[in-house]
Amino acid sequence: MDSAHILELIEAVKDISIDAGKVILDVYENEADFGIESKSDDSPLTKADNAANDVICAGLEKLSTVYPILSEENKGIDYVDRKDFDFFWLVDPLDGTKEFIKRNGEFTVNIALIHNKETVAGVVYVPVSGDLFWAVKGNGAYVQRDGVKTKLEVNTYSMRDKDLGVVCSRSHLNEATSSFLAELNEPRIVSTGSSLKFLILAEGKADVYPRLAPTMEWDTGAAQIILEEAGGKVVRADDNSPLLYNKEILRNPEFIAYGRLKN
Repeated sequence: MDSAHILELIEAVKDISIDAGKVILDVYENEADFGIESKSDDSPLTKADNAANDVICAGLEKLSTVYPILSEENKGIDYVDRKDFDFFWLVDPLDGTKEFIKRNGEFTVNIALIHNKETVAGVVYVPVSGDLFWAVKGNGAYVQRDGVKTKLEVNTYSMRDKDLGVVCSRSHLNEATSSFLAELNEPRIVSTGSSLKFLILAEGKADVYPRLAPTMEWDTGAAQIILEEAGGKVVRADDNSPLLYNKEILRNPEFIAYGRLKN
């Protein structure tokens, strides 16, 4: 598929993400009871997750080109069926459900287009702020904020620099992450939730994001391409190889996201 057609699809996906954000905000702002349930892995699920998933799936199924959908909330596609997918949508309808429940605003809608195990396009919408991020491979990364479209570019730095901005999860500052921080030169900690951690790097507001704890493919797909198109990279922590998708087990390996490293 050519880049022009992907750009056309992503224009429609931006609208779908905003529509999903509206149903999320409807629950967030108007309902005292989020209908919280526990999934099989004990992670939380709310009525907003389900409502956003319905909106996204319905929207993607109406696009001019229809691809399979692998979503956190309907992930039961057997590997024998999905291993031969050429293109497919990878969706997290509400990334940061714990942040949603805490009502701190740090949650996102994530929709990525995967081609041959790599992310080639992605949209991330932040319902509370209204910020809309997107990227298509080879076409740069952008944010639309308060009606203004801005091209994103990461910081350029060395890992030896003083005062590097290191993005750490509010919920996952474990021993491995603490050891990573100990190797740096007086780093500055930046805490936020959900895929916003990638987007802070993409905007040049921080420099490195070590994720040395479990994540799933739908947590990273959309934001990864935005960071990469802003000049950054996302690599496995163990061997610096690229973070790939549509694996038999949908869990990501530990990874590190960077801005632009000096030689």
